[in-house]
Amino acid sequence: MTADAAFPGVIVHEMTDAYPLRVAAVAQEADSVISLTLRHPEGLDLPAWEPGAHIDLYLPSGRIRQYSLCGRRQDRREYRIAVLREQAGRGGSAEIHELPLTGKQLLVRGPRNHFRLRDSPRYLFIAGGIGVTPLLPMIAELGDGRPWTMYYGGRTHASMAFAADALRIGGDRVHVLPKDEAGRLDVGGIVATAGAGTAVYCCGPPGLLRAVEDACRRLAPAASLCTERFTRGEPAPREAASAGEDRPFQVELRRSGLTLQVPAGQALLEVIRDAVQDVAYSCEEGYCGSCETTVLGGQPDHRDEILSPEERAASKTMMICVGRALSETLVLDL
Repeated sequence: MTADAAFPGVIVHEMTDAYPLRVAAVAQEADSVISLTLRHPEGLDLPAWEPGAHIDLYLPSGRIRQYSLCGRRQDRREYRIAVLREQAGRGGSAEIHELPLTGKQLLVRGPRNHFRLRDSPRYLFIAGGIGVTPLLPMIAELGDGRPWTMYYGGRTHASMAFAADALRIGGDRVHVLPKDEAGRLDVGGIVATAGAGTAVYCCGPPGLLRAVEDACRRLAPAASLCTERFTRGEPAPREAASAGEDRPFQVELRRSGLTLQVPAGQALLEVIRDAVQDVAYSCEEGYCGSCETTVLGGQPDHRDEILSPEERAASKTMMICVGRALSETLVLDL
């Protein structure tokens, strides 16, 4: 283990897959929203990414937070993320807003993507506040190639980051609707415009996500809904195979050469964290994806809000903060 210069007092294990990027610029994008431009310290190209991807940002305090990439993916020299200062948050956004980060190096993990732009004949994008960030690269990717429409709601026009960017990309296909001028988004009316085969993408606060989910069930059952959460939503229904009690099981950590017992009622992450010091995690509630881990064997009991039904069936990865095992032994790449 080594102490990392970008994180005074924070220990970083050599086995981590995080890497340092330099904060090249910080810009005010809207009320309580700033953007960070991140570049490689040596000017090298950054890993490629697709619309919907996000990175894990390791803050100087040791906190890990997830932010969607919202810049031009064709520009491999830099990443752009946006951070809303959450007054009732857990401290990560306040730290980013308050610290003088320009010129500093921060560790980054990823990009990773569970919110991919799927092939569809037409698209409907619904953004709430900072939820516009993962949708911007999607509409830029589509351009004039496929029919699409975006509805972007927020408290006030001054609070809505990247509204000008969205309008520049989409013109009259983008509807910027601040609440103080246009009222609350008419989610039912918007979703009712989604015909069969429409891919509906939504990102924003929990209330908006619930409204869009309900509207899609009632008004556009043939539409395909994809959502991304920044905070925990309503508990997802557990599959029948996952509805049992929290049985004890053992977990083999292949790279670490350890086999651990996970008792009933104790979280898998907690057991692993006691034995391995380089485990990435943040929310501990199954919605952020920081703890996503490759599964090498056994059958996971998925309890997160991230993986799609197809990804759960494949069981190539799992979120170890909330997941458990349906098999007696689970083998992880840790």
